Amino acid sequence: MQIFNTPIEYLKGVGPQRAEVLKKELGIFIYQDLLHYYPFRYIDKTRYYKINEIYQDFPLVQILVRLKSFEIIGEKQAKRLVARVIDDTGELELVWFKGLRWVERTLKLNQLYVVFGKPTFFNGKLQIAHPEMDLFSRDTKERGNLSLQPVYSSTEKLKQFALDSKGLQKIMSNLLDVIAIEIEEVLPQYILNKYKLLPRKEALMQIHFPASTAILSRSQATLKFEELFFIQLKLLKIKHLRSLKFKGSVFSIVGEKFNHFYENLLPFQLTGAQKKVLREIRIDTQKGIQMNRLVQGDVGSGKTVVALMSMLLAIDNGFQACMMAPTEILATQHYASIRDMLQDDFVKVALLTGSTKRKDRKKILEDLENGTLDILVGTHALIEDTVVFKHLGLAVIDEQHRFGVEQRAKLWRKNPIPPHVLVMTATPIPRTLAMSLYGDLDVSVINELPAGRKPIQTIHLYENQRLRMFGFMRREIAKGRQVYVVYPLIQESAKLDLKNLQDGIEVLSREFPLPQYKISIVHGQLKPEDKEFEMQRFIKGQTQIMVATTVIEVGVNVPNASVMIIENAERFGLSQLHQLRGRVGRGSEQSFCILMSKDKLSKEGKVRLDTMVKTNDGFEISEVDLQLRGPGDIEGTQQSGVLDLKLADLTHDQNILQEARNTVLEIMESDPELEKPEHQMLRNYFKKHNTGITFDKIS
Repeated sequence: MQIFNTPIEYLKGVGPQRAEVLKKELGIFIYQDLLHYYPFRYIDKTRYYKINEIYQDFPLVQILVRLKSFEIIGEKQAKRLVARVIDDTGELELVWFKGLRWVERTLKLNQLYVVFGKPTFFNGKLQIAHPEMDLFSRDTKERGNLSLQPVYSSTEKLKQFALDSKGLQKIMSNLLDVIAIEIEEVLPQYILNKYKLLPRKEALMQIHFPASTAILSRSQATLKFEELFFIQLKLLKIKHLRSLKFKGSVFSIVGEKFNHFYENLLPFQLTGAQKKVLREIRIDTQKGIQMNRLVQGDVGSGKTVVALMSMLLAIDNGFQACMMAPTEILATQHYASIRDMLQDDFVKVALLTGSTKRKDRKKILEDLENGTLDILVGTHALIEDTVVFKHLGLAVIDEQHRFGVEQRAKLWRKNPIPPHVLVMTATPIPRTLAMSLYGDLDVSVINELPAGRKPIQTIHLYENQRLRMFGFMRREIAKGRQVYVVYPLIQESAKLDLKNLQDGIEVLSREFPLPQYKISIVHGQLKPEDKEFEMQRFIKGQTQIMVATTVIEVGVNVPNASVMIIENAERFGLSQLHQLRGRVGRGSEQSFCILMSKDKLSKEGKVRLDTMVKTNDGFEISEVDLQLRGPGDIEGTQQSGVLDLKLADLTHDQNILQEARNTVLEIMESDPELEKPEHQMLRNYFKKHNTGITFDKIS
């Protein structure tokens, strides 16, 4: 097994200099890392195209050509190396923009080259930029099947060290020669049989140098299964260990606070979904095992009420509760909405943020420690060491941006028996992602709107229908409603975006003149106090139109605002559009969201806007989003590093994930300690890859 941990510089064909580049560019430090650097596609190297056969939208092509001339032309940024090559049917240009000197030194005039790359047309001429080139020789032997040669992604820096796809292929071949005999099985035989998976050694050999397409797809399926299986095994093993190790407080009674609130103070009937989640929490808190539950619910689905009632349950059982939000604005809003729902003397609630005054802070901390304070709402300030609870029983985390595992663990240490944890998120996470990221949490979903709320109607208009939009705004304002108009503002194009915003404001001021209409303007360039002043004017109803860049804070609540107009809607991602739309529809009136876009849309842009018009369901939207963007971009998963997937893709491999998870669930049912002989190798796998999980980190 040691051989897999050999530093990469000792591999034949690598050496110290190339090793440095491999570490920096691809994160390849040891043999094992290289083994799992898989090809991203495979090409047919048996076919040579003629130049006159190549046309515009061709994928990658391989041609056999003679190099006739080359020169460096242009200045500074536009400097490039252009080479002219010919075959018996025509000529073609090769062009390089980087590493010119290195390429120039290696080119030999009038020699035959095998050139490989993606053809494009530039000024009517056929060219290939940054091709792979090799001198033609009749006796080169490639490993594997010539019609299925692996292509590895490379970088400019690697190419300067002759580690283009072809170079990587050579060192991969050397690697397989030395380690093939050492590759051991990690999955029990009965699992391989059940899902018709290949032995691990064969799968790894065949994914790099496949003998046929059939065996290639089997080796991909095998390695994807293995990857997802171990992620699930790790998560569910943690969950199992946690249930053994962490006792939880028992909330044995539903007491008078909870009942009084439910019967007298609840502002509206609970929906079926809210009741279901409360039941699940109730069951969790009676087991004597620490609860870790994730509640997903769209904007406005009534998560706060569920959180409040869970906190009352804790108070009824003699505990304190806290609620943590990512920003001050949100913490303040949670505090306000909890205060609104409770009578003054009913339970004692306080707010603690970075800007709480010292005098108030001192009082809050005292009340917290002597137990007279029941609920503390706040920001990160809650996890500071100075904050000491008398008896913390429940922590609610509004995980708009996912508090890190470390921070959640800090909350735990606030009590000898760790508090129950309820995580709330308004970002609907597709089922597959939730399974892989939060596989160790129990997930609840609130998927109905509170009674009396009408679903928001979404309309897509093009630039040439702008007058319809103005007419629509006038009609809604005449009914006494308010309107948001949102413009994109992105760092890369900030100048242009600000100009659009200014132009937009000018047009709106002409269309909606004073004194009849008043407009609030909020954008990132404003001082915080000016921003706050403008927001307050809109919240109080002194202005009818709020023009903003995307800084409308998540969670700002203006029930009278019933129209959301999103300019340049094609430039927003789906989840952003959905979050913005959730800013309206907070009252009982019919609300509208109008997506304005330019007349010509890309295919993806059109899919995004059509999805918004078609559905209000955050989960459906997040599934489409996952398909369009891939899992790495979903908020926060990239930073969390949980999903360092080498091969599996959560968008396309959902069934493999499901199979892997079911298999793990069966194992955890029948043999949670992995003691059976057939699970010996899984046990060994854990020993070898001690995955750095320490139990105080888990949460």
